[in-house]
Amino acid sequence: MKVTETELKGVYIIDPQVFCDDRGWFMESYSRKKTPQIICDFVQDNHSYSKGKGVLRGIHFQNGDHSQAKLVRCTKGAVFDFAVDLRKASPTYKKWVKVELSAENKRQFFIPRGFGHAFITLTEEVEFVYKTDNYYDAESDRSIRWDDPEIALEFGTDKPILSEKDKNAPLLKDSDCDY
Repeated sequence: MKVTETELKGVYIIDPQVFCDDRGWFMESYSRKKTPQIICDFVQDNHSYSKGKGVLRGIHFQNGDHSQAKLVRCTKGAVFDFAVDLRKASPTYKKWVKVELSAENKRQFFIPRGFGHAFITLTEEVEFVYKTDNYYDAESDRSIRWDDPEIALEFGTDKPILSEKDKNAPLLKDSDCDY
């Protein structure tokens, strides 16, 4: 596995080694031994399906003791995936990184605690899987508005397909983000 740190400390792009032959392919999707930079114990796996190009999910995070680190990947289709630094004391506060994840490139993205997460689908059907180092807690679940001008994520559209939760998310300045 090739692990590359982004300009945001602690956020990594992971390119797996893929072994191919005429039968198909094999890869390790996670190895604690081969990714010593990722120091966490994963406790939950999640899998989502998005129907339609332009589905936007995020900017999501969990507050307090329920914050989560995530190791994410796209297993069908393609997305632009974003990590947003929400740590107020960080020198990269409100900065973000975008990476394309697809079933084809098999790339993964590690997003540590203290970061918001969002993705937008680039294809008609997307399956997205991720590991978290903390369990989901509905009371700690939070969102930041996808088009917050202070963050200015570049989704490539001004008319994404959004859930009601994401349509009604507050701006960062109005949120109770406690990182």
